[in-house]
Order: sequence, then structure tokens, then C-alpha cells
Amino acid sequence: MFAHRFARAPRALAALALAVLVSMTVPAFADAGFEKWIRSFRATATAAGISGATFDRAFRGVTDPDPEVLEKARYQPEFKAPVWDYFDNRVNEKTVADGRRMLRQYGAWLDRIEQRFGVDKHVLLAIWSMESSYGEALKNERVMRSVVRSLATLGYADSRRSKFARQQLIAALKILQRGEIDTSHLTGSWAGAMGHTQFIPTSYLAYAVDADGDGRRDIWDSVPDALATAANLLAKNGWQTGKTWGYEVALPAGRKFPGGSPTLSKWEEMGVVRANGKNFARGADKAELKVLDGRAGPAFLMTRNFFVLKAYNNADRYALAVGLLADQIAGYGPLVQDWNRPFTRLTSNETEELQKRLTALGYYDGTIDGKIGDGSRAAIRAFQQRSGLTADGHPSKEVLNTLRRN
Repeated sequence: MFAHRFARAPRALAALALAVLVSMTVPAFADAGFEKWIRSFRATATAAGISGATFDRAFRGVTDPDPEVLEKARYQPEFKAPVWDYFDNRVNEKTVADGRRMLRQYGAWLDRIEQRFGVDKHVLLAIWSMESSYGEALKNERVMRSVVRSLATLGYADSRRSKFARQQLIAALKILQRGEIDTSHLTGSWAGAMGHTQFIPTSYLAYAVDADGDGRRDIWDSVPDALATAANLLAKNGWQTGKTWGYEVALPAGRKFPGGSPTLSKWEEMGVVRANGKNFARGADKAELKVLDGRAGPAFLMTRNFFVLKAYNNADRYALAVGLLADQIAGYGPLVQDWNRPFTRLTSNETEELQKRLTALGYYDGTIDGKIGDGSRAAIRAFQQRSGLTADGHPSKEVLNTLRRN
């Protein structure tokens, strides 16, 4: 509104004075076009059954798009980092230990949820870890933001996601209208994923469960509701109770394999065996071969439940990380054939030590969390360059040992 009036000011001095006033009284990213978009979207919401009172309550104070949402939306390239980078950050000593701690804390609830939906409780814990670090992400104000503002921003300014965002925004308004959560607690990621188990609004409406019996399906503050909601999604997408997601296998050298999903018995006839030397539990189950890191890395036969996990996030890496983490939380060992890294991997504690030492030397100013992201890699490269090492950005034992000597 102020910007519109400033554009029509008749004299330069008046315009300058008003510009100063505007800069002092409106947000830095105020956008008259955004306010117009909200007004037009009101009719869309009304046609979808959203009351005027709900709409006004949801958009109270939402006057400008969220610039961080647009920045994150703009820089979302397909994941191209090495496969080990993805798994090292998600399946490690810390995520396993935290999962076992949560199993002790929420064991009774997990047993009830597993009995009701037939979904392995360790899988639910792994999803919780992957989606919000067992709820820790929900405490981070830099990550969690208003779902209404985020989706309105995408609907207004992101042509690629506009249709999706408008659909999700209507669903979010329905959640508010039903009284499931109030506006101040309707928070999520930049793309609108919500709660401990990160459900987009339409998925929430389809799968959300009131497990704790308080009359609300609260995936933000109720861990039982969030875990039951994840279990309900998997169950309704065909989870097979009592069966695994797949097996790590050893491949015979030089052998090529057919596509499709032969039975485990057929795979065995072709020389594909379990990496740990045990037999396949159900030879009649069909499975698909997946090799994410080339023949030098680990190989897997994926059964039906692996593809059900992809209903949560349609990526092989995601579903495999859930399966591997779930198995380790349950007490099974790590991979027999590790990922094909060009360096010696650090433990979670050593990775945190690496970050602390880089911070002390002025190379790193990010979070000390044992996870290697872009900031950590940039800091490692800078240190490697100054130390005469190959500047590959890898969190290696060599880098840590050099830091220790410094």
C-alpha cells in the first residue's frame, strides 16, 4: 500500500520524504502484489469451504512474502553429492544411539502403534530421525516458519510450485478450521512440511491420527500422534507386517543381472546371496536389485516394503537410509560392504571435533552438529588449501589429524 502511494507522489522531495517514512514503517520485503494475491486467493479459499473468519485469522500479519522461502526454493538442485555423503549424515553412531534412547522413552507408545498399524516401530523411529532429528528441528526457529506464509509465498512467487502451494494452502486452512492446531503453532519447513514426521497439509488430512486420545491430531507437540500418523501412511500404502524392507547382498563377480523383480530364490540361483551369510527368510518374496554406489559399494535386494517407504519420500536414498537406520536401532550390525569412500570416515564425535577445531581456527561458523553440509565442506576446503592438502572438502581422518597437530 505505501509503495503504491509513493509511486504516485507528485514531486521528488515528497517522494524522498515518503520513502524514508516507508522504510521505517513497513517490512523490508513488503509487496503490494502479494497483498493483492492474498485478496484474490480469498475467493479460492471460500469456494473450497474456508470461512472468512478462518481465512482472516490465518493471514493476520501476513503482509509480505518470506524471502528465505524463495531463496530455498530457488536453490533446490537435484542431489548430486556422493552417496556416502548422504548416508554418513543420516545413519551414524549418534542417530542410532538417539533412536535407541527414544525407543526406551516411547517404548509403550511404539508397541501400541506397531500393534495397531502393523508397522515396525524401528522404522517409525528411523523416519522420525530422518524428518526432524527426533524433534530437534522443531526447536530451531531458523528452520520452522509459518506454514501459511511459506505456502502463500510459493503460491505467489514460485511458478514451478504455485499449483502445489495453493493446494497445500487450502489444506492448511482446513486444518485450522477444524481446530486441530492454532495459527501460531501451524509451523513447518520452507515447503510446508509439518511436525515431528514432516507431513504436508494434504497428507496430514489423509493420514493424521489422534493416538493419545486428546481429541486433536497434533503432530507438532504429540510424539504418539506423529508416529501413529507415519504408521498410518505406511499401512495404507501397503506395508507388509512382519517383513523386512530388503537385504544387503553380495554379487558374483562379472555377472550381469536382469531387470524386474524375480523371487529371492531366483536371485539365489543366480549367485546373489546375503552379505552376512544367512539365508533369505522368504524365498518366494519378489525383490529388485539396487546398487547405489557401483559394484565396489554395497548392493541390496529390495522387497515390497522398500517401495512402501518411497510413498513417504520417493527417493531410493531416503528409503534405504530409513531401512538401514531402523535395522541398526533394532540391534543389527552395520553394512558388511561399506560405501566406497575415497577417505577414512570419521565417527559422529570425531566429526563434531572436526567442526569445533575448524571453528577455533576461524574457518567455520556453523552449527556443531556432527553433520557435514555445505558450510563444513567449504571450511574443510579452506583449511586444506592453507595446509597444503588436496582441497576436496572431505571430512577425513587425515584432515582431523592435521587439525589436531595445529
